[in-house]
Amino acid sequence: MARSAQINRKTKETDISLTLNLDGRGESRLDTGIGFFDHMLDGFARHGFFDLTCKVNGDLEVDGHHTVEDTGIVLGQAIRQALGDKKGIRRYGSFILPMDETLALCALDLSGRPYLNFVCPFSTSRVGYLDTELVREFFYAVSYSAGMNLHLKILEGNNNHHMIEALFKAFAKALDQAVTLDPRIQDVLSTKGSL
Repeated sequence: MARSAQINRKTKETDISLTLNLDGRGESRLDTGIGFFDHMLDGFARHGFFDLTCKVNGDLEVDGHHTVEDTGIVLGQAIRQALGDKKGIRRYGSFILPMDETLALCALDLSGRPYLNFVCPFSTSRVGYLDTELVREFFYAVSYSAGMNLHLKILEGNNNHHMIEALFKAFAKALDQAVTLDPRIQDVLSTKGSL
């Protein structure tokens, strides 16, 4: 059974169409209107082995905030929908990813309880056409829409491009671990009996 989702979300600020396959090959087709954001989402798909398509028409004449945040909301919804009842998944994932001088940590729990801990000291306000403060907004939106406990931390780093890219890739690797089906898990991995 395919673990995939298709989400369409339209507001006065954004019009988003997104598809996600958790059991993909890392292929993506992306057009958010923000080149560096597309690059980050491509890294997420490729390193998590997720198939991802995302088309966003956002009010970029205002700024990138609504485009990035709303994409996070929709991606979180797609992750939640694709996981279904979460039976058989490992639930937890973590990864420490090196990228040149940068070392990024991601740990997550698909618990159904949203929380974001984000410790990433960027030193510039923008990379390409992406405001660095929007990186936190994106991950906040993903964590709350997916019902995910998400910790992201830059352990070392000074190049903002490397730091952001390492965060997206570490997130991909940790999520890939967490959504992996484990034959030893017959129901859900919880003493409560549900996630």
